[in-house]
Amino acid sequence: MFRSPGKWQLWRAVVLALLLAGSAPKGGLWAADGGYKKAPPPIGELLSAPAVPSVHFNPQRDAMIIYRAERHPPVADLAEPALRLAGLRINPANNGPHRTARCVELTLHPLAEGKDRPIAIPPNSRITPPVWAPDGKQFAFLRFGSREVELWVGDGKRGSVRRLRGAINATIGEAFQWMPDSQSIICQAILPNRPKPPVETRVPGGPVVQESTGKTTPARTFQDLLESQHDEALFDYYTICQLTIVSTKNGDGKPVGAPGIFNSIDPSPNGQLVLVSRVQRPYSYQLPATMFPREVEVLGLDGKVAFHLASLPLAEEIPIGGVRTGPRSYQWRPTSPATLAWVEALDGGDPRKKVIHRDRLLLLDAPFTGNPIELGLLEHRFQSLTWTERPEVALVREYQASRRWNRTWLFNPNAPSEPPRLLWDVSSQDRYSDPGMPLLRSLTNGFRVARVNDGNLFLTGSGASPDGERPFLDTLNLTTLRSERLFQSDEGGHESVVGLVKPDASEFITRREAPTRPANYFIRNLTDNSRKALTDFPDLMPQLRGIRKQLVTYQRPDGVALSFTLYLPADYQPGQRLPTILWAYPREFNDSDTASQVTTSANRYTTFSGASHLFLVTQGYAVLDNATMPVIGDNKKANDTFLEQVISSAKAAVDKAVEMGITDPNRVGVGGHSYGAFMVANLMAHTDIFKAGVARSGAYNRTLTPFGFQNERRTLWEAPDIYSRMSPFMFAHRINEPLLLIHGEADNNPGTFPMQSERLYQAVKGNGGTARLVLLPYESHSYEARESVEHVLWETIHWFDKYVKRAPEAPVTTFSPNDLPPP
Repeated sequence: MFRSPGKWQLWRAVVLALLLAGSAPKGGLWAADGGYKKAPPPIGELLSAPAVPSVHFNPQRDAMIIYRAERHPPVADLAEPALRLAGLRINPANNGPHRTARCVELTLHPLAEGKDRPIAIPPNSRITPPVWAPDGKQFAFLRFGSREVELWVGDGKRGSVRRLRGAINATIGEAFQWMPDSQSIICQAILPNRPKPPVETRVPGGPVVQESTGKTTPARTFQDLLESQHDEALFDYYTICQLTIVSTKNGDGKPVGAPGIFNSIDPSPNGQLVLVSRVQRPYSYQLPATMFPREVEVLGLDGKVAFHLASLPLAEEIPIGGVRTGPRSYQWRPTSPATLAWVEALDGGDPRKKVIHRDRLLLLDAPFTGNPIELGLLEHRFQSLTWTERPEVALVREYQASRRWNRTWLFNPNAPSEPPRLLWDVSSQDRYSDPGMPLLRSLTNGFRVARVNDGNLFLTGSGASPDGERPFLDTLNLTTLRSERLFQSDEGGHESVVGLVKPDASEFITRREAPTRPANYFIRNLTDNSRKALTDFPDLMPQLRGIRKQLVTYQRPDGVALSFTLYLPADYQPGQRLPTILWAYPREFNDSDTASQVTTSANRYTTFSGASHLFLVTQGYAVLDNATMPVIGDNKKANDTFLEQVISSAKAAVDKAVEMGITDPNRVGVGGHSYGAFMVANLMAHTDIFKAGVARSGAYNRTLTPFGFQNERRTLWEAPDIYSRMSPFMFAHRINEPLLLIHGEADNNPGTFPMQSERLYQAVKGNGGTARLVLLPYESHSYEARESVEHVLWETIHWFDKYVKRAPEAPVTTFSPNDLPPP
């Protein structure tokens, strides 16, 4: 299939790609094609079904709020004005985020009464999910009005709600948090008497200038960045706020400190201090606000600085795969009145440096006058810190990126000199050996810690196995470090533990779903093994109940075990060979054992949402969903054989479906989203396995992401041949099967600029291939508007109907590794 290009040919392709990226006509790309299309039945009816509600329990587990959002907003909502500034998307009309969800149901459900109490909110309100006060007697949420963002509070017993105040600034960080006393809320308020926003002058004041000074500053391809001094002024205008503590009793507000731009605000456990992170100048035109300089301080409620923790510079010199220098992961110790904890890198944040210890953990008690205490040293990079109910026990997890490996230690914060004990030492990708995560609970001050009862830690996990997931609840004895299983989901459903009702786990709340039943909540009693229903959400899509779902396992030629979930139409007859669509997303692994593990479950509720490819089942297709595409190898060089491994996995999946008598080998298509779309384009360029492909929101020219992509840590200049070889754009002349490219016009995901799809379409078209480009107005990386979702499904179905379902019979083309360009 391929001539083997030499290195000079690959470099020439790189240069050509960079030139095309900057200059190409758009003729025909934006042509209208009859407006938005409607998907064929029964898809419209399914999309109109109510969304599955979310459930929010109060900390005491004696009440819950049921929140149901609108499933798909109209495209008119997405078309509302938006400012794209420093990685943020801001609604200038109300000073909130650009995209917010409409709530269609808000219901209070006291567990003891078992009776729902509808919560009255204005119709069509756009509100956030509720946040409970630490004492569980009140809850709060934001309401996004047309001109302002409002803070509302509700009564946790009666369900009555009221507006507490308006003029909330919800553009960056957390707009509000409960104070530990449960009687007040700290929020970000718009400055009083704020003038009108700055107006851009028609005549520029001068050029935009950027300059490097010889330092290595690799950066990913971020979007929505600042581009001018006017952008800087707008960013300041919409993000500067005044921290204010508001009484929930009467709405009175007390300002805290000077106005600023706050990445984070965290009240101390005793409620007397606030840990803040303020954004500072100079801003960057290449990095988002999360990486701008910042001041990290502790404020008293009087607004005075009680302690200055750090002045962090612009995070532009972070090595690829590295971390910021100086304090990071700063937080309060939940079981102390006011003790700070943070992490500092000992390797300059550079993973390439060879050091004995990479990070250290530090503690410092208020009033912060002495030197910090070193809690511990970590050989590898700090990943997480989990506090427990017992002040003398904390779990610290470190991560070794080169091996994809986790180690979890038990530290004693009360005795930092005491050597830590190793708790777990496992691959981060080994789901079969995953011991689970500590089950958390809220303290009376609102901080969440791991539950401990009678010397036992409670652990919950997915329970992954060769037969699928079976979630569990374990206890772990903190003295012997031995675990005991208390509960595991049966094989007929998927039941996971949400929280404990009683401290000894004799009663706990679970979330259970099954293929024909949506997720509902229950109280489990371990003593008599009974189960009491808390909710009874009905099946929202009974039209899908005839669909068959099966977990299928198989192997690729090198012995790596693979799997997919097979979906078959309701009217499928045994022995019938169907047009088939393979949908997948490649993932990297260090070894074949973890790559071979099953990561899905056939026992989950069968429901389709958004622009899901699974709707194809309603149109007579078999779907091989989540077909595993492992890319196995050393963390630094796994991509050297990316093409060979992905192609081998794809062929193994199709061969298995053919062997089962399900699939017509001459009528197979392939699809994917994001990195899955990248996979699709490569499969179309390098094989003839598939009759057609659908690639959504992908990146296809890796020279446009030169400082790494996905888990690739080498730069374009370190591995030019790999970047070129993995770029389907470079082989657009080999894409000789029809390819449908779909992309959100406002995609803000790093690396997947809409230009990626535009240029690949142009390259395929220019080389005489069959392709179609669909750009969705106002849509981002995923698609939200009802009009967009239906149109994407219409495009996908019509494309596969034309080129797969109605494809003429032809001999199956075999793939030879010799057809690939050399590594």
